Amino acid sequence: MKALRYENRKLAVVEAAKPSANGESVVRVTLSGICNTDLEIVRGYAGFEGTIGHEFVGVIESVPDSGALARPRGPQPGSPAGVGWSWRAQSSEPLLTRGLVPGQRVVGEINAGCGVCDLCQTGDPRHCAKRTVLGIVGRDGAHAEFLKLPVRNLIAVPDEISDERAVFTEPLAAACGILERVAITKNSRVAVVGDGKLGLLCAQVLATTRAPVTLFGKHQNKLQIAARRGIETINVDTANARPRRFDIVVEASGSSSGFNLALGLLRPRGTLVLKSTFHGVTEIDAARVVVDEISVVGSRCGRFAPALELLQSNAIDVESLISERFALADGVRAMERATEKGVLKVLLRP
Repeated sequence: MKALRYENRKLAVVEAAKPSANGESVVRVTLSGICNTDLEIVRGYAGFEGTIGHEFVGVIESVPDSGALARPRGPQPGSPAGVGWSWRAQSSEPLLTRGLVPGQRVVGEINAGCGVCDLCQTGDPRHCAKRTVLGIVGRDGAHAEFLKLPVRNLIAVPDEISDERAVFTEPLAAACGILERVAITKNSRVAVVGDGKLGLLCAQVLATTRAPVTLFGKHQNKLQIAARRGIETINVDTANARPRRFDIVVEASGSSSGFNLALGLLRPRGTLVLKSTFHGVTEIDAARVVVDEISVVGSRCGRFAPALELLQSNAIDVESLISERFALADGVRAMERATEKGVLKVLLRP
């Protein structure tokens, strides 16, 4: 099979062996999305070598026998409550993987835990000490014709959601993950710094809480995507006109200037949510954090069920985030294109 692999400091599309099941499900990838994390891996982030990519939609090729479908103990929640929900750390797996069969269209949560530690047994492997992460840590990823994941990681895609919308499930879930970490109400004053793919998704998700949300960015064409959804947008060049007024600021720019802007927007005792992952070191003005008594919260992966519900209800505009589509065979060129100024989501089709 074809796969986009990063090995020995070189990125290339190569012929690789199709993954063998070994107790997991094999999925034929129909579409994958290039994420900023993919770009950072090629720059050295996480020290990963292998097939990159973690955003995908595909079709199940095979599932393990029923003995491999052991359910974690702990809560088995029902469907998410709908737009405006606050999703807490519970596993949607028992409901959403039941009855998965070959030929079914799926997306997949990217963290594969050991299955036996306390975190895994309660249905949340995202911080399992022995976890692998699709295309990031110890597990070949999604920019390939086939991938494999534990069946408990797979979630069926409703028929109403097209592949080009479903491929956004993982980054949209990451945006939804903010609501697991921070309580936001309609009275919270919320800002998002960064008008890239993640920032645009974060702003839209946070707006579903009915809180007033302001997106700060540099690119008018990107800001317009949020403005069309009724979100206030401000160019960072005029950001100083609104200092220290926000209760919660989400930093999604991945830059030190964005971090400093986020601190400048927060009121004393406000909350700073960090979403960006990148290779490198960001300087932190610790004195400012201490003096203003700022709470700093990290937010990484989120649950897929809320993201799929938002996609199914057309509550989030993801189509406007698609810049270009490439064949997997042109994966190296697609990655280069994804680094260019002004480009949002680049998709790969095997």
